[in-house]
Amino acid sequence: MSEEFGADFITLTDEEGNEFELEYLDTVEYAGNTYMAFFPTLEEGADEDSEDYGLIILRCVPGDPDGMLESVDDDDELNAVYDLFMESLFDEEDEDD
Repeated sequence: MSEEFGADFITLTDEEGNEFELEYLDTVEYAGNTYMAFFPTLEEGADEDSEDYGLIILRCVPGDPDGMLESVDDDDELNAVYDLFMESLFDEEDEDD
């Protein structure tokens, strides 16, 4: 993903109506599904090393015209997609060198 114009941010609303902002990182395809990776935005005074600040992977709901995203509950699926994102992110870093 090009950072030429800065980072991309989205605001999501959870099932309880809480809104939170995420920084978009990348999109990958795996086993016929589309997955998106994000980092939560840091609020002032927040700790980057906190458990709440880590890679968030969400699956695009197939066929949903509104672009709904859902969490990935299967650990094997989540680990496989995480590995794809890590490969993609490290490949981009190598290309920048």
